[in-house]
Amino acid sequence: MKQFLFILSLLSSIGAFAPHNFVSRPSPHLRSAASDVNEADYDLSLFSPCKINLFLRIIRKREDGFHDLASLFQTIGFGDMLYLKLDEDASAECDSFECNMEGVPTDKTNLVIRALDLVRSKTGNDEKFFKANLVKQVPAQAGLGGGSGNAAAAMWGANELLGRPASLEELVEWSGALGSDITFFLSEGTAYCTGRGEIMTPVAPLADGTKVYIVKPDIGLSTPEVFRALKYDQLSAADPEELLDRFMRKGAIDAGADAYVNDLEQPAFDCLPQLGALKEELKGVDGFDHIMMSGSGTSIFCIGEPKDIDGFMKKFDEREGLNVFPAEFTSRKEGVWFQP
Repeated sequence: MKQFLFILSLLSSIGAFAPHNFVSRPSPHLRSAASDVNEADYDLSLFSPCKINLFLRIIRKREDGFHDLASLFQTIGFGDMLYLKLDEDASAECDSFECNMEGVPTDKTNLVIRALDLVRSKTGNDEKFFKANLVKQVPAQAGLGGGSGNAAAAMWGANELLGRPASLEELVEWSGALGSDITFFLSEGTAYCTGRGEIMTPVAPLADGTKVYIVKPDIGLSTPEVFRALKYDQLSAADPEELLDRFMRKGAIDAGADAYVNDLEQPAFDCLPQLGALKEELKGVDGFDHIMMSGSGTSIFCIGEPKDIDGFMKKFDEREGLNVFPAEFTSRKEGVWFQP
């Protein structure tokens, strides 16, 4: 029933897909990485944003070994670019896929290829194949949902290039076969997530333009590793419904420091003490309102803007083994993430 209500809310709030592309305002990191791609070789240039978790409560461990959680997801204007076109080679029997980031698989284990397969099979276009080029800057094991955002962009783009045989309702329904976070990236950009993460309830988008800085160490953590370090007697007692209400009434900045709860943060710090030390160091930066790890890490997001931006970037972004990505909150309007 909740999934049905989510679909109805998506349809009423977003409306039909707009007849134009996702348009990005990429960071310098992404502009540099995308410079080797000739956009004229592709039919669509799709921006694929990532997300942060403004709060993440672990409610309980279930009998099936998974965990019930409650989290507020928010998209930010930091992400990847997916270039896509229909393959005009009549003899093509599979999708062509390239990616700039070393270590990213380009076979059917990649969510982009799986998303193209899914749309093709669901719409009965078994003989249509795509050429895709993914320019990534969102790192893996970051707690940012980069791969899920890529899959959502691929589903949207494939449907566009096939002449829109699927409705938004159908794309939302199908996305669950690939992963619950993918459904989130078809929302307006702010959603309350419960269950295992598969129950998405859209809420009023938080204010666009809220500044956020993503600080990401090169080292990563797997989600199972973090959950293995979870100590249930150390979980927060905060009511997630009350946390949600505070964010909705007061916004991301004025919700209060104690509204920023992540039950996976301490387990991640136990696995990587240097990650906790990084957060403490970031607390000393003048201008940030709130600082917390996103998801299961290892990215730490900072709400606000440093008083001394140049000094901050020199100290952290130029440090070996560390990257900083300036961004802001964004929401989806008229079927696109960014307006032209």
